[in-house]
Amino acid sequence: MNWYEVSKEKVEQTLGSSLSEGLSTNASKDRQKLYGANQLQEAKKASALSVFIAQFKDFMVLVLLAATLLSGLLGEYLDAIAIILIVIMNGILGFIQERKAEKSLSALRKLSAPTATVLRDGQWTTMPASELVPGDVISLGAGDRVSADLRLITSSGLFIEESALTGESLPVQKQTSAMPQSALALGDQKNMAFMGTMVTRGSGKGMVVATGMKTEMGKIAHLLQSAETLATPLQMKLEQLGKILIVLALILTVLVVLVGVYRGHDVYSMILAGVSLAVAAIPEGLPAIVTIALAIGVQKMIRRRAIVRKLPSVETLGCATVICSDKTGTLTQNKMTVTQLWAEGSFWNVTGNGVDTKGQFVRNGQKTNPTHSPTVMELLMYGLLCNHAELGKKGQVTGDPTEAALVISAAKAGIVKEDLLRSYRIIDEIPFDSTRKMMSVIVTNEKNDRFLVCKGAPDVLLEKCGHTVWDGRRQLIKQTHVETIKEAIMTLGSQALRTIAVAYKPLGPQDAVAGALVENHLTFVGLQGMMDPPREEVKGSIHRCQEAGIKTIMITGDHAVTASAIARQLDMIPPGGKVIDGASLSALSDDELIRQIEDIYVYSRVSPEHKLRIVKALQKKGHIVAMTGDGVNDAPAIKSANIGIAMGITGTDVAKEASSLVLSDDNFSTIRAAIEEGRNIYENIRKFIRYLLASNVGEILVMLFAMILSMPMPLLPIQILWVNLVTDGLPAMALGIDSAEDNVMKRPPRKPNEGVFARGLGWKVVSRGFLIGAVTILAFWTALHEHPDHLIKAQTIAFSTLVMAQLIHVFDCRSERSILHRNPFGNVALVLAVLSSIGLLLVVMYVDSLQPIFHTVSLSFRDWLLVLGMAAIPTFALTGFQAFKRK
Repeated sequence: MNWYEVSKEKVEQTLGSSLSEGLSTNASKDRQKLYGANQLQEAKKASALSVFIAQFKDFMVLVLLAATLLSGLLGEYLDAIAIILIVIMNGILGFIQERKAEKSLSALRKLSAPTATVLRDGQWTTMPASELVPGDVISLGAGDRVSADLRLITSSGLFIEESALTGESLPVQKQTSAMPQSALALGDQKNMAFMGTMVTRGSGKGMVVATGMKTEMGKIAHLLQSAETLATPLQMKLEQLGKILIVLALILTVLVVLVGVYRGHDVYSMILAGVSLAVAAIPEGLPAIVTIALAIGVQKMIRRRAIVRKLPSVETLGCATVICSDKTGTLTQNKMTVTQLWAEGSFWNVTGNGVDTKGQFVRNGQKTNPTHSPTVMELLMYGLLCNHAELGKKGQVTGDPTEAALVISAAKAGIVKEDLLRSYRIIDEIPFDSTRKMMSVIVTNEKNDRFLVCKGAPDVLLEKCGHTVWDGRRQLIKQTHVETIKEAIMTLGSQALRTIAVAYKPLGPQDAVAGALVENHLTFVGLQGMMDPPREEVKGSIHRCQEAGIKTIMITGDHAVTASAIARQLDMIPPGGKVIDGASLSALSDDELIRQIEDIYVYSRVSPEHKLRIVKALQKKGHIVAMTGDGVNDAPAIKSANIGIAMGITGTDVAKEASSLVLSDDNFSTIRAAIEEGRNIYENIRKFIRYLLASNVGEILVMLFAMILSMPMPLLPIQILWVNLVTDGLPAMALGIDSAEDNVMKRPPRKPNEGVFARGLGWKVVSRGFLIGAVTILAFWTALHEHPDHLIKAQTIAFSTLVMAQLIHVFDCRSERSILHRNPFGNVALVLAVLSSIGLLLVVMYVDSLQPIFHTVSLSFRDWLLVLGMAAIPTFALTGFQAFKRK
């Protein structure tokens, strides 16, 4: 059936539903079984086996497999088995992580699954879009993504952007009447709304006619099933680093072999040692641990209510220098409550908080029944009529927080929409948009009189008014009235109240109602002032951001006085800090804005175009900008920012799709937590790079020093491989999940072009690696000097010293400063990893059956004093040297 050809009534009849009541819960459950979930089929996932095999296609792994083959050809099957074990362990690690990432992604899909406002059992309710069935009646508003294919039944200035289906980027104006033409193209079906398209303006309702794979979007679902996972800039940088390190490791290994042969060691044993050394020197764990650090960091962020949509943003977060934050709901609680009314020159206080419909009206310090003032009752009634928010039977309010506050203030005076709509009928609507900054409805009363009811920004509405209600009657507005009203607006604004003005206009039978053109010659009724208090935790978060070198800027559509009052409560504006409004911003050229931008902390009365200008100006000053937003019109600014942040609760689908980070609680403190986590992820990656490379440098230098000094081989191939297995795996992984240092949010932001080895990391790798190699060869020489005929004992001491030096060094890697600055037991995973590594070392030394395989002997207490004394030198000697330098 072509649904666009038939009338609304025929659709209702065919689908066995009701336009006024929707489906019953039982009917919807039956249809769910019949039609299935309203979702597109996912692309076939890679099998577990193919994911496992893919782990062995990495360049580093291929080099290791070549080493395995060479060991096998030389007849050293034990070494070959050891290398294969290392490769398989890394493969298993990567496989587990990839499967875990898939599960995280699946959980993420559920977390960010689209919702729909549905009429069930005569009540409007919000539910996952996947539960929609044919016959459901759903409501649409600006910014909503259409959740199924709909036949529209009401439309009020409804425009839908259908480029996902038709390729036409301009929004299409919708209608509700039947279109009897056959074979209409999708773009011409103006009484239909299709799954995946976006409402850009207006509102409407529609009945679901197709769900899931039966929708038009379902027919092209294969286009949505190809998901490409891009490597982050850091991952690509480290992949290049890995290849460079492989080349360096191979060059140094060849050098060790050549020097060894030149010094008289036999070629066979040197080639075997060279292969083992190459295996040990190649940081094969690097890609896996980077992936783990990023994945675990993302999961930590989810726990802290920040959902990462684009992986590179994790790295960029650590570089953020400016957070441009919306005020409402992010810096504040988004629980608007009307606390003051103004009408006919008098202020009224309104008591009660949040969605509690109990409250009192106080005038001149006296409790007063609002019914004693017809103008106040009109103010409350019109605020309720020009409103989309709904008050449920159980006291819950759905809809925009500002509109919800107007619903609650009216309810406190006993005015409920359900009762009001028995006397008044809304026949048309001119939806709110950010350009007009107002919303209007056209209503008729029981006498069939028509009139326009408006609510919006007080300064905008006041300019459109030719009359006002004063002394109980409608009269021409005078300059004294205008000045009094402006003074009232300023008074409410200075108390950090969001102020909504209400006006109306009687319409004659012949008056045209062509869109926004009718919004003039209005009658000013009064003001409702509402408070959205700052979130309690935000002030501390802003202070911690300031300590971290991150500037917080408020960007809001609110009045300048209101915005600056909230900003001052949060200590956002330093001495000399400026507050600028949209009009002043428009008057500035781009160059003037760039010159002044460092001093501006609050932008009020801004449009979405202004947001984009602010982002670009900050970026031209060299800032890395995090920008929050929730509306359709915020998407360009979110997309242009270095880190686009969308609101998870109030955010539209368009804003979420443009963002790289979604806040599931819409809270500013979550941004700070995400930045802290982003910084820590990067620092953890630096920690294990420092540890892995210093260990590898130490292993190569031990062999190189021995060859240069014409000493016997201090380590045998099997021992080198065991060191690699014992020290490179678990401890390095435990570093990747280390908690943040105390001062991670007291350092300035990292520069985006900062190299991996910046801030002295290269020196730390080389100096620690050199010392690890030096103390190992010194321990070997000491043991050999004491027991010239006991080479195996000297090799066991060298083997133990190398392992213990690396395991002590791993605790030093936890801090940018020194080992003494952090509690060594603060990372339980690391302590357990080190203990397990020590256990594995002791096993090959003290289990009789393993001693011949690993060429080890048991060490005495005196030997262990030598081992531990030497192993402690690289970490504690440099710590002491740094402390001396600081003094």
